[in-house]
Amino acid sequence: MAARLAVSRWRAAPAAPGRGPLLSCRRWSGAKADTVYDVVVSGGGLVGAAMACALGYDIHFCDKKILLLEAGPKKVWEKLPETYSNRVSSISPGSATLLSSFGAWDPICNMRYRAFRRMQVWDACSEALIMFDKDNLDDMGYIVENDVIMCALTKQLEAVSDRVTVLYRSKALRYTWPYPFTMADSSPWVHITLGDGSTLQTKLLIGADGYNSGVRQAAGIQNVSWNYDQSAVVATLHLSEATENNVAWQRFLPSGPIALLPWSDANHTDFIDSASTMLQYAVGFLKPTKVSARQMPPSVAGVDAKSRVLFPLGLGHAAEYVRPRLALIGDAAHRVHPLAGQGVNMGFGDVSSLVHHLSAAAFNGKDLGSMSHLAGYETDRQRHNTALLAATDLLKRLYSTSATPLVLLRTWGLQATNAVSPLKEQIMAFASK
Repeated sequence: MAARLAVSRWRAAPAAPGRGPLLSCRRWSGAKADTVYDVVVSGGGLVGAAMACALGYDIHFCDKKILLLEAGPKKVWEKLPETYSNRVSSISPGSATLLSSFGAWDPICNMRYRAFRRMQVWDACSEALIMFDKDNLDDMGYIVENDVIMCALTKQLEAVSDRVTVLYRSKALRYTWPYPFTMADSSPWVHITLGDGSTLQTKLLIGADGYNSGVRQAAGIQNVSWNYDQSAVVATLHLSEATENNVAWQRFLPSGPIALLPWSDANHTDFIDSASTMLQYAVGFLKPTKVSARQMPPSVAGVDAKSRVLFPLGLGHAAEYVRPRLALIGDAAHRVHPLAGQGVNMGFGDVSSLVHHLSAAAFNGKDLGSMSHLAGYETDRQRHNTALLAATDLLKRLYSTSATPLVLLRTWGLQATNAVSPLKEQIMAFASK
C-alpha cells in the first residue's frame, strides 16, 4: 500500500521563468483572418480543456464554433500506465459534478482515482486539532492524476469535434484587441496570430494559459503577485501496515505544512503511488461528525526516491477577470498556495460560472463578448476567489511561526472550529463548490 506525501519547506524561490512569446495590443490593420470563431480558449490544460468541453456540450452552443489552442501535443493512452504520474489533483464534489455534466467523470472513475472520507488537521506546536468526518461516510473529495483527467477530457472533446476544434502544438504569438468599431479599417473581433503565421478571429477570447498568462499580459491587466520563500516537496510513501487508506492527514509545522494523502487501494499493497501536485489535500470538502477523536497516521515503510519532485509556491490575483471580448479563468486569473487543495477546483469553479453566463447569453441571442454578462461572471468568481486567496494566505503566514501568541491564537481557532459543527459545515460548503 502506498500514500502520497506533500511537504512544504522554506527555501529561496527560483527565478521567474524566461520571457514568453511576443505579445501585442496594437490595432489590427484590417486584413481578414482565415476564420472567425465564436469562442477561442487559449490554453489546453485541465481548466482550458474543461472550458472547451463544457461549451461543446452546452445545448445553447450547438450552432457555435469553438476553438481550443494547446501548445503541447495531444495526450492519448491506449492503455492506462501501471505507474502513477507525479502530478495529481484533489477534486472536490463540486468539480466532480462539473466533470459529470459533460460526461468526463465516468471515464475517470473507470480509470484510476482514490476517494477520501475523513480528514485530520493538527498543529505541531500544540495539541489542537480539527477532524472532518461525515456521518454517512460520503466521499469528501477525490485524488486523481492530472493525466487521467486530461485523458477523459480529450475523449469528450473528440466526441464533439463537430462543435469544438482543437489545435495541438499551436501557440499564439500575438493577440490584438479591436479599436472603436467606428474606424473603417477596424475588425470588431479579437485577432490572434499563431506561431505558424496563420491568423484567426474570435468574438470571445478565454485565457486559460496559466499564471504566467500571455493573454493577461497582452491585455494589460494588472496582476498582484508574490512568490513565497517556500516550495512543495512531494513523494510517494509506502506504508508499513494495512489501513483503510481513506484519510487525508495534514500537520502544520513552523517550516511549512506536511500532508499524507491516500492514493492506492487498500487491498493492493504492491501499487506504486505517485505524488500529489504540491499539497493537494483539501481543508474544505468536508462535513464533520459530532465527535472528533484523534487518530494516528499510519507509519511509513519507505520512500520512492524516483517520485520526489519540487514545486515553487506563490500567490497571484488578476485585478480584472474580464474585458470586452476577454475572460480569464484558472491560474491566468488566480494562483493560490496549495495548503487548502483548492487550485484546480477554483479553476473548475470559474468554468462552471462562465459557462452559466455564456449559455444564458447564447440563449438570449446576445453578443458573447459583451460585458453585460462577462461582468456577472467576474463578480461571482471574485467574491469566491478573493476570500479563498486571502484565507489561504493568512493560514500560510499564521502557521509559519512558533511565536507563543500566534501559537495560542491558532490553537484557540482550531479548537473553536472543531467544537462548532455548523462552522465546519460552512467551511465544507464553501470549499466544495
